[in-house]
Amino acid sequence: MKIKLGLLYGGKSAEHEVSLLTARAVSQAINFDKYEVYPIFITKTGEWRKGNALIGPAETVQMLQFGERESKPNNIISFLPEEVSANSAMETKTDSNLDVIFPLLHGPNGEDGTVQGLLEVLNLPYVGNGVLASAAGMDKVVMKQLFAQAGLSQVPYVHFIRKEWKNNQAALLKKMEENLKWPLFVKPANLGSSVGITKATNREELLKAVEFAFKYDRKIIVEQGIVARELEMSVLGNDAPRCSVAGEVLPTKDFYDYEAKYEDGTTNYAIPANVSTELLKKMEDAAIRAFKVLDCSGLVRADFFVTENEEVLINEVNTMPGFTPISMYPKLWIESGLSYSDLIEELITLALERYEEKQQLEHSKDGE
Repeated sequence: MKIKLGLLYGGKSAEHEVSLLTARAVSQAINFDKYEVYPIFITKTGEWRKGNALIGPAETVQMLQFGERESKPNNIISFLPEEVSANSAMETKTDSNLDVIFPLLHGPNGEDGTVQGLLEVLNLPYVGNGVLASAAGMDKVVMKQLFAQAGLSQVPYVHFIRKEWKNNQAALLKKMEENLKWPLFVKPANLGSSVGITKATNREELLKAVEFAFKYDRKIIVEQGIVARELEMSVLGNDAPRCSVAGEVLPTKDFYDYEAKYEDGTTNYAIPANVSTELLKKMEDAAIRAFKVLDCSGLVRADFFVTENEEVLINEVNTMPGFTPISMYPKLWIESGLSYSDLIEELITLALERYEEKQQLEHSKDGE
C-alpha cells in the first residue's frame, strides 16, 4: 500500500514564490511507486486548498497550476473529520488520511514553527524541524543568542525593534557606528532567501536600509561585514546527525542576494569546496553543535564565514533550505553520494521515526 504524502507549499510569506520552486523540484523527484502524493496549497492570503492525488511527475505542473487557481469552497482543506469526539480528536489524522506531511514552506507562517505547531496539535507526522528549532532558526536574533551560549563564534551585530528605532534612533546609530565596522548588512530578523537585505557603506545608506528592512519585519539585525569565504554544509538526521561535504558560494555581486539565489543564475559554486581536512572538521563540529543547540531534526543547512586564517564564524542555519534545482542543500548531498530522490526518501523516514518515538511518551502523570 502506498504511503499518502501531503506536499504543503505556497504560504503567506514574502518567500511564497521560492516555495513554489521548491514544490516543483521536490514533486518531480518523488518515487510515485511508493507514495501517493496530495498537493496542499496555501495562498498568499492564507487560504488552504487541497488537490486530488497526483500519480506521476507529469502532473506536478498541474499541481502548481492548481495552487494558482481561484479558490473554490470545496477546495478549502479541513484537517479534522466532520464528526469526531473531543477525546479522539488528537488521535485522528486528516479527512484524506494522510500518513505524513512534507512542509515545503519558507519564511514566516511556514518555516517559523507556526505550521509545525498545527501539525503537532493534529498529531500528524511531518518532515523537518519541530516547533522550537523552526521558531529559533527563523529569528536570527534568538538563533545568534543560542549560538553564543553554545560557544560558536559569530560576526558582531546589533539588533532592535521598530519602536526602539523610532524612540532612540540617534543612540542606536551611535551604537552601530561605534561597535561595528563598515560595510554593514541590514536584515529583517525573521525572513530568509536574502529578502529585505541591504548592504550599507555609510549612514545615509544605513538609514534607507533600516526603513526597507522594516517593511518585512518589526525586528532588525545589523551585522558587520567581513572579508571571508562563504562556505555551507548540509546536515541530515535526528539524534545522530551527519554532515555533507562543504560547498563554497562564489557570488559575482556584492553579496548573495535573492536574484542570485533563485533568478539570474550568476552565482558560481565550488562543490566540494577546496578546504583542508582540519577546516572541514571545524565546520562539521560547528554545524553539529548548531544543530543540537537548536534541537533540530531532519535537515539543516549551516552557513559559515571562513577568514583567511581559517577561523570559522557561523552565520546562520536554515531549517527549511530550498530544494530548487540550483539549491545548495541537495547539491551538497548529491556530491556526498546521496541522490535527490534518496534524500527525500530519507527525510520522510526520519519524520516517521521521530513521530513514532513521540508516540511512546506518556501523557498522564501516573504513566498510564
